[in-house]
Amino acid sequence: MRLSRGRAAFRQLSLASAPRRLQIYRPFQQSLTLAGARLKPSRNYATSVSAAELEFGQPVYETHPHILKPGEITQGITAQEYANRRSRLAFSLPQDGVAILAAADLKYRSGAVFFPYRQDSNFLYLTGFLESDSIAVIRKNGPTPDDYLFTLFCRPKDPRAEQWSGPWSGLAAAEDVFNADHAYDISRLNTLLPNLLHGASRVFTDIPHSLPTPANIGPLLKSLSLPTSPLQPLVNNLRAIKSEAEIANMRHAGQVSGRVITSAMRRPWSYEKDLHTYLDYGFTQHGLSGPAYVPVVAGASRGCMIHYVHNTSTLTPGSTVLVDAGGEYGYYVTDITRTWPITGRFSPAQKDLYNAVLTVQRQCVALCRENAGVSLDEIHRAAENGLREQLAQIGFEGLTAGTKRWGSGGEDLMDILFPHHVGHYVGLDVHDVPGYGRSVALKKGHCVTVEPGVYVPDDERFPKHFRGLAVRIEDSVAVDEEGPIVLTTEAVKEVEDIEALR
Repeated sequence: MRLSRGRAAFRQLSLASAPRRLQIYRPFQQSLTLAGARLKPSRNYATSVSAAELEFGQPVYETHPHILKPGEITQGITAQEYANRRSRLAFSLPQDGVAILAAADLKYRSGAVFFPYRQDSNFLYLTGFLESDSIAVIRKNGPTPDDYLFTLFCRPKDPRAEQWSGPWSGLAAAEDVFNADHAYDISRLNTLLPNLLHGASRVFTDIPHSLPTPANIGPLLKSLSLPTSPLQPLVNNLRAIKSEAEIANMRHAGQVSGRVITSAMRRPWSYEKDLHTYLDYGFTQHGLSGPAYVPVVAGASRGCMIHYVHNTSTLTPGSTVLVDAGGEYGYYVTDITRTWPITGRFSPAQKDLYNAVLTVQRQCVALCRENAGVSLDEIHRAAENGLREQLAQIGFEGLTAGTKRWGSGGEDLMDILFPHHVGHYVGLDVHDVPGYGRSVALKKGHCVTVEPGVYVPDDERFPKHFRGLAVRIEDSVAVDEEGPIVLTTEAVKEVEDIEALR
């Protein structure tokens, strides 16, 4: 069943109530007719079968209705939304501009042991296609958003290879499921790509020249003498503002993850590793695919190490544990940090430091609204000023704004106590849209973290009863016009609520 060429007739995957049927074709002779940059394949089709009887390289609704809803390509994101993303990207290109994206390579842990495959985020954002050995080409060929051609190079079906490696989707599904205008065997990339680039005004790509075959197109682009520009800034402008569907995915990830973390607070723990394992398992429930990143599970003074992920030490009664963890849903992540006492009750010093950080965190979250007109950098400065004020009230000295207290190395004491930024963008990646500035005023649809922290080293310049304590409190937040939407409220953070859990 081939898609209509007209975008107005765009058919979302699986919207019909009856099982969808795909055309399965035998090996054929493919003739190509060059018309500008449009390559038109001619196919000899055989019989059609129900999509539910086929094997694909990723879940589709017909084979995995327990995971996907009708119309979805990935959890929560429909075929129509993926098409709209490609349309917006194409509209941002100059006339006859071409965007080229490569799928991620499979990464190896050691020898023949590989990591679970994770698609390149930009490639995923624009295609929903989760397989390696693939190249996407999007060419603008007219003045309206719908004037573009989407070509996908990928692996054709190969039963013998798939017997070893598991199924992949093939060329027919690239067109009928993932809505490519044309799909070609990845092995023909270097032969067919020059035709697709014929007459192109500029190529936008982030594919490095050193990328292994079959995506080693750097020498080819150089031989065609086409001007090139980075693609990342254009995609960042699209990815930075989340749709309602994207925010819903992140909200679900935050909801489930928050409940798992709150559940962990109810239990006594003796080892960081056990707590780590409990979180990982919890992040596989209710549709989540697992942890979004390697968690920080840092007991006592180990919490002063910002990205401590060894998670191998004991958890000592009387100390606190700092947990930075979150799950992933539909490839969208959540990012949460909570700090709580191992025995269930804060000591007076722990409570004072915790409340100082919590007060500032609340103030910063309240700024995550479009009508505040502030950027992440400005929220960071507000966090620094707020922490100076709160810490001074509980006995820290020498933290006056705009001054330095000189010691060994001449550090500003706030740089020691609060050494990281208050937040970052979050979405398909934990640190989302790399290169997108934190000086940009927050707008509706931006999703960010807010995570002030204080890490007190064993240093005589700080009050003795606070030394070795570490507190960070982090939520994932969606920016709305008049207020923040906290995506992670199920992870409790008030002192009274934490202590009431036990």
